[in-house]
Amino acid sequence: MQEEAGAAKVVFQKSEDGGAVNLEFSGDWLLRGHRPDIQEVLSGFSELETGGKLRLTFAKLGQWDTGLMIYLQECYTEASERGLQIEEKGVPNGIAKLLHLTRAVPEKDTGSKIDSRNTIQRLAADAHEIFSGMCEFLSFAGEVVLGFTRMFRGKKVFRWVDFAQVLYQCSCGALPIVSLISLLTGLTMAFVGAVQLQKFGAGIYVADLVGLAMVREMGALMTAIVMTGRTGASFAAHLGNMKVSEEIDAFRTMGIQPVDFLVLPRLIALVVLMPLLSMYANLIGIFGGYLVGVLMLDMSPTQYVQQTINAMKLMDVWTGEIKSFFFGMVVAASGCFYGIMCGQSSAAVGQAVTRSVVSGITFIIVVDAIFAVVFHILGI
Repeated sequence: MQEEAGAAKVVFQKSEDGGAVNLEFSGDWLLRGHRPDIQEVLSGFSELETGGKLRLTFAKLGQWDTGLMIYLQECYTEASERGLQIEEKGVPNGIAKLLHLTRAVPEKDTGSKIDSRNTIQRLAADAHEIFSGMCEFLSFAGEVVLGFTRMFRGKKVFRWVDFAQVLYQCSCGALPIVSLISLLTGLTMAFVGAVQLQKFGAGIYVADLVGLAMVREMGALMTAIVMTGRTGASFAAHLGNMKVSEEIDAFRTMGIQPVDFLVLPRLIALVVLMPLLSMYANLIGIFGGYLVGVLMLDMSPTQYVQQTINAMKLMDVWTGEIKSFFFGMVVAASGCFYGIMCGQSSAAVGQAVTRSVVSGITFIIVVDAIFAVVFHILGI
């Protein structure tokens, strides 16, 4: 069978001294047409030592399009990995410019690459990523501190209209889900406690159980977890999309600090609102226990309320409020940090949202455990 006239061909020629390879391209290199097998050419590169030369010849080249560029890009990548020197003297100007453009534009990190490294390499890469993340977070925390410093010195770092909007989104918008979760938490604790306490004729202590559990632990904790999944993820997605659309870079170009304009209002809003939402969650949770106590245990409303008040002290309420203050900082910092440090693709935005939620919930549990130990040592 005769070879089709004008078909794409590449001739692989090795120099006599074995230190160079010449690739002669001829025919029409079109994306829709037939092209030689790239593996046959790349396999010949293995015979060259590091520092060898790769010469490209296009004297007999006909028509060409993206098909040739894909072929050349694979040759360039293989040559670069083997440390070969590429001579571009004979490359036409149009091809040379396109090749230079492909090397000048960095590849976007879409997060979809398959990791083919061995275990040790992956562990080293993970350790490096963790260390880099810690350094980035410390830098982010330092910028936040400087932003607060500028604010306290009287400089206007963000618009109060934006702050009011964030305040509304974090408060009124969060009330329905916080109410539902808190009510179900109070109902569940009261029901489980009633089943056990009734065996000993101590059903009245359901009020103590629900009241103390809500104000000391569950109210602040459940509110923080809900706000992490709702508001923290929203912060990460919003800032991540701004990073992808280069709005954050535009802020820097105009001389506006992104941390001042975007992070501070969100951080202040959550720090202010989290104790209030936690207090609201405590009331809703206690109301859930009240429903179980009155409807299931045949307790009078006055008796249940009086038992709850007698069981709690003011310090019990303050322990939950102090926790919620720090929980607000964790939720806002996690969402804003991963949003600001997001990559330049839609997949990176999804990763930022996922990481903000996972990290936020993790650090909420860590902070809660630290407070548990501290309160135990202090006897609170």
